[in-house]
Amino acid sequence: MMRFAAQRVDLTDGGTRDRVPERVRTVVVGGGLAGCAAATVLAERGASVTVIEQNDYLGGRAGAWTEALPDGEPFEMERGFHAFFRQYYNLRSLLRRVDPALHNLIPLLDYPLLGPEGASESFTGLARLPPFNVAELVLRTPRLRLRDLARVNVRAALQMLSYDTETTWREFDASNARDYLDSLNFPRDARQMLFNVFAHSFFNPEEGMSAADMLMMFHFYFMGNPEGLVFDVLNEPFSLSLWRPLRRYLERHGVTFRMSTVAERIERDGARWRVRLVGDEEPLAAEAVVLAPDVPGLQRIVSQSPDLDDPHWRRQVQRLGVTLPFAVWRVFLDRPVRPDRHPFVGTTGLGFVDNISVYELFEGESRRWALRTGGSVVEVHAYAVDEAVSETEILGDFWLQLRDLYPETREARAVHERFLLRRDCPSFAPSTYQDRTTVPTPMNGIALAGDFVRLPFPTALMERAVASGFYAASHVLARWGVRPEPLWSVPPRGLVAGLRGLWS
Repeated sequence: MMRFAAQRVDLTDGGTRDRVPERVRTVVVGGGLAGCAAATVLAERGASVTVIEQNDYLGGRAGAWTEALPDGEPFEMERGFHAFFRQYYNLRSLLRRVDPALHNLIPLLDYPLLGPEGASESFTGLARLPPFNVAELVLRTPRLRLRDLARVNVRAALQMLSYDTETTWREFDASNARDYLDSLNFPRDARQMLFNVFAHSFFNPEEGMSAADMLMMFHFYFMGNPEGLVFDVLNEPFSLSLWRPLRRYLERHGVTFRMSTVAERIERDGARWRVRLVGDEEPLAAEAVVLAPDVPGLQRIVSQSPDLDDPHWRRQVQRLGVTLPFAVWRVFLDRPVRPDRHPFVGTTGLGFVDNISVYELFEGESRRWALRTGGSVVEVHAYAVDEAVSETEILGDFWLQLRDLYPETREARAVHERFLLRRDCPSFAPSTYQDRTTVPTPMNGIALAGDFVRLPFPTALMERAVASGFYAASHVLARWGVRPEPLWSVPPRGLVAGLRGLWS
């Protein structure tokens, strides 16, 4: 019988050495979660590490940097709200390097889902373990009645309880998530509240996302998650609670950071590698390189690096894609949002809006500003926004939906606002799984890391980025007999995966 708890994942043979036995020079391209996770393991195992980051801040899509309000007061801006789910075992392991007791993480006891005409769902009070958590949610929702349950496609629904790394991808990767969700035959309102919010949270539109990816996400977050459905958040901006402490930690371990620097290409140097930097005549020599930029950055480097010469692998890299843009709007209001509002709510069917966060209800910097000024700091997100939609249209809808959902903001004025529209999240399109890049590459001493790579265990988003970084470092260090960094995940198969032959 499957043990329903966090499970160790062994991917690298490695060895038993705690440190490399000789001077090993490594370069990590990309200073996001994946790159910093790789740099952490490399440095802790005694390698010399240089991190190349094109921005002047660390973190990638989880990064943070300093901006200023109109009065000159500095504040920390980010790429948007991030949830730290309890099954993010590898991400939490990275955080413990700088916060051993995880004091900087605080729990959100609920994250309601809001829909049209006052519709809402709640995750509070649910059982911790599946399938009881999902069963309770389904049974207590007013959007599903007994006669609705009788019409549900049980065979399709059972796929969520029977995830299997090989079988699920073979059977469902060619289908898209929308077709799979349609096949469940849930009533429109129930589907919208129970599934659409979740589906949209991975930045990919339903029609452009593999149904197998969707089923893996259901398994990782719900059906295979032994830690419950709620999550934690950082109690201060990412720059203060994560990136600056982690940079200091890595520098104490000898890591060198080259910020605002672009890696141009990778060249062979006998059995070693050279990393060419834009505007720098002297390349960086390395025995091993971890490539951890975003997808466009990786494709640019590979296209300019003929020495990364495996044709099939090069085609795999070029076939990677990015999904539709996402929008982040942070607004400093001149009056408060009601203090009984939830810190975070997901939304569906409300214009472009996918979630709303009230930052002073969980983040220290925003709380201090709100107490001092009497205002509020609110953030609104939209995922997978159609490219034809203008920034003006998105912002207009954000104001409209915020004022409708939170009537106390109808007379509010924006003291300051910051709008970001970015397109750099990986695409997980149908029929792409088998051709996605993995952490190991055909080139000895070259590894990939990032939330776009294919990993052989359930994972997603920030957790996938960190897990891939740990794996990449362990992979390149294995040639020196160095022990791998432990990797952890949820159980790899669904609760009834062994019975899937009965209905597949």
